[in-house]
Amino acid sequence: IERRFRLTRGCLEVLAEFRQPVAIITKNFLVTRDRDLLAELARWQCVSVMVSVTSLDAALAHKLEPRAASPEHRLRAIRLLADAGVPVGVMVAPVIPGLTDHELPAILDAAAQAGAKRAGFVTLRLPHAVKDVFLQWLGDHEPGKKARVLSRLRELHGGKLYNATFGDRLRGQGIFAEQIRQMFAIASRRAGLAPESPTLSTAHFRRP
Repeated sequence: IERRFRLTRGCLEVLAEFRQPVAIITKNFLVTRDRDLLAELARWQCVSVMVSVTSLDAALAHKLEPRAASPEHRLRAIRLLADAGVPVGVMVAPVIPGLTDHELPAILDAAAQAGAKRAGFVTLRLPHAVKDVFLQWLGDHEPGKKARVLSRLRELHGGKLYNATFGDRLRGQGIFAEQIRQMFAIASRRAGLAPESPTLSTAHFRRP
């Protein structure tokens, strides 16, 4: 749909005209189509892009997100954006305890080598109907790991599969949450990735 109607590109054209700051997070390689506009916004400190990577295992990534860009293409998107002068980072999301959490260091290292300058992560969230979809997915694709994944998720959320409390829902609490946080912090530091997003500027905003 985006390739045909170019809705996002149209929005970016307006933002670039007014030099309005914008932050983007995407899993779609199509973001590289707009790197001319993103580079223009970057000239005025008006853009930040995060590319999400769930797994470097192409087969697993395809099963998790069958219509999304492959891990290889997401890393290539980081490289193309970085080469164009666009501030780009990697968002490891979702981190699935017991399934993909061990990949954190490798993902961060690969993203840094591709040109990412910062990183973040979000653990798996299962609000509302998403829970049933994911439980079905585990049963269909990873039945041998289902019990471990669900056990880890409950550890993160006080015995429940999901806790919507602000401040806890993205990272969780407890020993496994702390292990993931420490793993991320150490791997980010080794890869030379900053934990914070760049400061965007409104100093160059232009009125019509």
